[in-house]
Amino acid sequence: MALIGTSGRPLGQSGSQPAASTSPYVKDASLATFAADVLEASREVPVIVDFWAPWCGPCKQLGPALEKAVDDAKGAVRLVKVNIDENQEIARQLRIQSIPTVYAFKNGQPVDGFMGAIPESQIKTFVQTLAGGEAGHGGADHAAEVLAMADEAFASGDVGQAAQAYAHVLQDDPGHPKAVAGLARCYLKSGDLERARNTLQLVRPDGAADEAVRAVEAELKLREEAAKVGDTAELQARLAADPNDHQARYDLALALDAKGEREGALEALLDIVRRDRKWNDEGARKHLVTLFEAMGPTDPRTVAARRKLSSILFS
Repeated sequence: MALIGTSGRPLGQSGSQPAASTSPYVKDASLATFAADVLEASREVPVIVDFWAPWCGPCKQLGPALEKAVDDAKGAVRLVKVNIDENQEIARQLRIQSIPTVYAFKNGQPVDGFMGAIPESQIKTFVQTLAGGEAGHGGADHAAEVLAMADEAFASGDVGQAAQAYAHVLQDDPGHPKAVAGLARCYLKSGDLERARNTLQLVRPDGAADEAVRAVEAELKLREEAAKVGDTAELQARLAADPNDHQARYDLALALDAKGEREGALEALLDIVRRDRKWNDEGARKHLVTLFEAMGPTDPRTVAARRKLSSILFS
């Protein structure tokens, strides 16, 4: 992904204009034609706008793949290409900060988009979803495919791409539990607890008990509780002075989890149960259950900690 300089291109880089597309569904736009080619045309058929420049390497990868996917849609969607070197006013108005940037318009308004060069399979899904064709919007198979793509992006650290894919599913199937959970998890990953909480409220009634939704609810609860505890060094000092200070050990578990040290948090909570299982109305055991829900039943950490908990409770 190339950042745009004040001149419209990185200094010292140049490039030649690629050959114009021969597809009837692809055209170039300028400031004079943008309103007609994009805003007005999108009232009849979805229009994808590709912001690019001749010197942009990723643009050269994305452009042909995007054109092919649009051509394959056979008119269900159109593609308009905007050279930002020649149309800097459009780039400024739409706040294009880097290229390639792709926006999708419907009824004169942007409804979706992405930045950077993405895999051809994701380009195809993006176009088909927008077009609403046979392999596009709707259908359990399509939802499963996009959710798998979203999960893969999230696992690889591409939270932005994952959020877009989850939003695709929600556009077709509002309240889809796994898509709601996925989008909420993206907000959690970025540290936006409020938006994560609000997103969870979008789940449809029959999906509230979905395992993925419960996992994110548990994770959100953990984050909120962790924000209330103190520094780990202070808590460890309290424990050194009094190993039976269960509140300090409990707070230490929350603090460790907030730092990403979940195994340490599990061990601290198990230690409380081992020392005094009834402490604070079984608070340590209940918090362990919350951690198990957040991680999921098949997570190796859940399996191992459940085994240790059972051993303590039934010894």
